[in-house]
Formats: sequence, structure tokens, C-alpha cells
Amino acid sequence: MAWYSEGPLTRLAAAAGGAARDVSRMRRGWHWDTPRPHTWPERGPVVPPPPGDLGWARVEPVRSIRYLIQRLLLLPFTEAMVHPRVEGREWVRELERPVIFAANHSSHADTSLILHSLTDTARDRTVVAAAADYWFKHPILGNIVSLFLNTFPFSRTGGAQGQLHSSSQLLKSGWNLVLFPEGSRSPDGRIQEFKPGVGHLAKETGTPVVPMHIQGAFQVMPRGQRLPVPGPIRVRIGKPMTVQRAEGSREFTARVEKAVRTLATSDKQPDIQGDWIERWQASKPRELRYENGEG
Repeated sequence: MAWYSEGPLTRLAAAAGGAARDVSRMRRGWHWDTPRPHTWPERGPVVPPPPGDLGWARVEPVRSIRYLIQRLLLLPFTEAMVHPRVEGREWVRELERPVIFAANHSSHADTSLILHSLTDTARDRTVVAAAADYWFKHPILGNIVSLFLNTFPFSRTGGAQGQLHSSSQLLKSGWNLVLFPEGSRSPDGRIQEFKPGVGHLAKETGTPVVPMHIQGAFQVMPRGQRLPVPGPIRVRIGKPMTVQRAEGSREFTARVEKAVRTLATSDKQPDIQGDWIERWQASKPRELRYENGEG
């Protein structure tokens, strides 16, 4: 045996060589960019923490700030860009109770067009259901959108029961609700099949649904386009619809979808928009009755 086989330098070199082999073996199995051994199962998608209900966006002074933002920025910009023509505004002029606005969805401009078509009173009491997995993936973006548009997170992947809770609480608190029953923007501008959530929500809470159709938004700002371009816009508002006693949620959803598709046609639709007598009655100021508090 050589004289240097048992020396301290030999032992030190052996230890260093063993450490180098261990580090190399660990690097092959661990991967520094994704710290998980290759024998572990495939990593699933990261689930972001559920956003809050954003109640701060529905109290003062935020409501007053949003009113100024919308009146000074959002509404004038929408008017200047597309000058939308609104038909059926009388149905939202004097709302006796909270309603669900159900509209087709083909553009990011849809929300501002809906808010533009409402009266100041209705707009101030309206919240917009925004996709939780899109708008609230980044908290800063979600808060900014909530400040401007009074949005709240709405799950597109959960079942009807999961969607019902926060929405029904808002309706019971006196807020109108904007829903896009298609779930996502249309890829080609055509109306897609409505999901049953709007019918389920209306049936469970007894809330009327106001059908709306937006024409021209896909040409103004289609899916994938970041900035809008000028173009003609027409927003048609139908008369409120209620769930019939023996009607199921899916049947009512199909009836709402049919109403929105009917509003898309060029001719007037008295059965959906109401005849001139109904529209005249809806446009009259509502008489408010006050209780004197006497028992």
C-alpha cells in the first residue's frame, strides 16, 4: 500500500469527491429551477387564493369617487368613441326592486356600454360580475377594476351553488347585478349558449331578469384587441322577465337566451320590449310611499 493512501490529504480528497458525486446526483434528480424530485407526480396548476367580496367598493367614499370617475371619464369616453343608441331605457328608469341584467358578451367594451345605457340611479346600485380567474388573478388589477366598475369576483368554473351565495347576498342587499350568461366573450361575435346559472339565481332569489343585447361591440373591440376603435353601437333593453311557477331554472335560462337573441333582430319586438302602452307606463315616475312609523 502506498505511503500516501492513509494520509489526511487522501481522506480529504475522498470526502470532496464523494460530496461532488452527491451534489451531482441531487442536481439530476432535484432540478434547481423546479425544486421537486423527478419521482414526484406532475405538478398541478397553481390555484390562486380566492378573492374577497370587495365590500370596500360598495361603501362611501368609494361610491362617490366611482361616480366621479364614471361621469367624468368612462361615460364621456364611451359616448365619444361609439355614441351608443339605447332602446328600452324606460325599463330601467324606475326599478321597483333589484334586477339581474343578462346580456350577450362579445367584447371588453360590453360592461361600459351597459353602464352607459342605465340611468344614474340604476347605475349607482349596480354591481358587475367579473370572471374571478381573469380579472382577479392579480389583486391590483382586480381592485382597479372594482373601483371603476364596481365588480365582484364571479366563478366561471364552480357549480351553481358556488355562484349563488355572493350573488344572492348582493341582490338581497338591494344591488342590481350584471351577468354575462355565456360565461366568456364570444370568439366570433355570435351569441353562445347561456349557462344555467342565471336561471338558477333568478329562481332561487325571485329576482326579475332584464334581457339586454349589445350590437356592434365585437367590431369595436373584439377578443384579443387591447384598444377600442370607433363604430356604431346599439343597446336594446327588454322588459323584466320573471320565473313562472312551474318553470325550472334551465327552462327559464333558455327563455332569457331566446329573449336576448330576439332583441338582436332588426325589427321591434313588442313581446320582449313591450308595446307602447307598457313602455309609457314604465317611463312614468314612480310614486314613493313613505311610512310615518306609527304603530
